[in-house]
Amino acid sequence: MPQEQYAHRSTMQTSEGPQVYKVGIYGWRKRCLYFFVLLLMILILVNLAMTIWILKVMNFTIDGMGNLRITEKGLKLEGDSEFLKPLYAKEIRSRPGNPLYFQSARNVTVNILNEKTKVLTRLVTGPQAVEAHSQKFEVKTLSGKLLFSADDNEVVVGAERLRVLGAEGTVFPKSIETPNVRADPFKELRLESPTRALVMEAPKGIEINAEAGSLKATCRTELKLESKDGEITLNSAKIKLPNLPQGSSSSAGSRQKVYELCVCPNGRLFLSQADTRSTCQINTSVCL
Repeated sequence: MPQEQYAHRSTMQTSEGPQVYKVGIYGWRKRCLYFFVLLLMILILVNLAMTIWILKVMNFTIDGMGNLRITEKGLKLEGDSEFLKPLYAKEIRSRPGNPLYFQSARNVTVNILNEKTKVLTRLVTGPQAVEAHSQKFEVKTLSGKLLFSADDNEVVVGAERLRVLGAEGTVFPKSIETPNVRADPFKELRLESPTRALVMEAPKGIEINAEAGSLKATCRTELKLESKDGEITLNSAKIKLPNLPQGSSSSAGSRQKVYELCVCPNGRLFLSQADTRSTCQINTSVCL
């Protein structure tokens, strides 16, 4: 470079002074940046406050949240709990001394499954009925004594006394086997079959007792007392047969009030006026 040009440039730079370049954000950009930083801080504080409020309301602690507590033996729930999906647990029990409630708007169903997820036993409690589906149903006491049992073959009542409180009694469409049938004290006992026959059978005899009252047997057509190998005994201080027919008198003017009890070949009973000898053969016309 020629000496004249270099001297001219040096003179110009000296006369104008050094040039300064500003580095940073200025003006409206700076104010917007401060605004966004302040807004972000406000959002962080609001978020922190909401988080603390949620933790306070939900009762989050080291042991759990809300009514749920995590213990060494499992989960512990205090108060009412609602499950929106199936609950799988090995054991569900209440606190010592407090009852356990299962509440539902429709029904409560308890299923017992096998390894292949097939239902073996089902208990359904609904608004209209309680249904139990199983091979056998049993009710036992705390000591293990059987009170009630039901399966496909039979129904067993193991209680010492079976009481029927209904006004109409109990209806048995088929046979019933029991060692004793009796009514409550000061109550009457009625064995009735409205449309069919009533049959009582026992290999060693049937005993009917009315210790504090009378015994009455009424039928519409015939009442039969039959003994195939033994005898029929009427043991009483007084035996009355009020409506027996009377045979005609052999003597026209007799006014005798003593009668003889006679039996026809067909089993019909009738009265005949007594005499020194039997008069039953004379009055056989009653048996016709």
